[in-house]
Amino acid sequence: MSSFFPSSSTLSATFGTPATATPMASSAKRSPYQARSELYGSWSVAEDAKDKASQLTAAASKEIEKASALAQSKTGAMELYSPKYYASCIFGGLMACGLTHWAVTPLDLVKCRRQVDPKLYKGNVEGWSKIMKAEGFRGLYTGGSPTFFGYSIQGALKYGGYEYFKKTYSDLAGPENAQKYKTAIFLAGSASAEFFADIGLCPLEAVKVRMQTSMPPFATGTFDGIRKIVASEGVGGLYKGLYPLWGRQIPYTMIKFASFETIVEMIYHRLPGQKSDYSKGAQTMVAFSGGYLAGILCAVGSHPADVMVSKLNANRAPGEGATTAVARIYKDIGFSGLWAGLPVRIVMIGTLTGLQWCIYDAFKIFMGFPSTGGAAPPAEEKK
Repeated sequence: MSSFFPSSSTLSATFGTPATATPMASSAKRSPYQARSELYGSWSVAEDAKDKASQLTAAASKEIEKASALAQSKTGAMELYSPKYYASCIFGGLMACGLTHWAVTPLDLVKCRRQVDPKLYKGNVEGWSKIMKAEGFRGLYTGGSPTFFGYSIQGALKYGGYEYFKKTYSDLAGPENAQKYKTAIFLAGSASAEFFADIGLCPLEAVKVRMQTSMPPFATGTFDGIRKIVASEGVGGLYKGLYPLWGRQIPYTMIKFASFETIVEMIYHRLPGQKSDYSKGAQTMVAFSGGYLAGILCAVGSHPADVMVSKLNANRAPGEGATTAVARIYKDIGFSGLWAGLPVRIVMIGTLTGLQWCIYDAFKIFMGFPSTGGAAPPAEEKK
């Protein structure tokens, strides 16, 4: 019977541990993932993707740092509140406003047309669909050219002017009062900046609104629109919406800047550590978040004036006084008519304001300056 079973020496040779072999306990242990790697293929792919994304992010950050250092070396040393500093703020504001306003032209187009004629479209989707059927995809960007030029000028004067007036008013108030009445300084500085910014915006806003509220558009582009308005109404025709524009934009900008500064300071106050503890990317995201929230407040506070600007540019009769036109329009639309298109404007302005602050602060950081807002009061210590 023994022939049917292996001998003890055979079993030892087959399954036993030779004397010269390294004990199992001393060999490198394999993790459960390595032992059954076929069960964890998706895990490995996800980890690889995460690693590659981290590498790409790190590489992109290095390239941005190099570009930033190169730009700063070419522009030379720039101190805060120097002429070069204000020039950088002007350029940052130009980039922040022109591109973002142009990008949301399809939203603005439907909003303006619904403000002039609420029965024209039931909603954004229907409006875009009808516009594309009648004018093609290009029709969605009707008024895009004067929008880009007008808000580039306005953004440059608004952001650059705000930095200048905020510093000027703070110096006039003195360090103690500047901190004590900082919100009042934010409001005064933004109002002063917007006063001049709207003078630059108004002619192009007039062209934009007329192009968007007339079907087919009354002009083929910015300069054609300016030429037609001047030919029929004189240069004054380009500025007939200035008072309503001030009425819309000055409160809007006051809310935009003061609420942004306050919200950003509140965000950093509730985060662990100080603002300086956070990376440049994190500070930019805080700017976007603060800007978006501020934009919602801006949209609600300035919407009635926005409706009136659209109505005046589209329906004001030649030679009709501003007060007379406003009274006539209000009689036609009533109080509820002043809030037409508000949901669309909340989405549009919230996104716009968030992106604008994000772009503006990213450019300031790129040029070696601190981002806007968030500085804790000197005497305050966070716990």
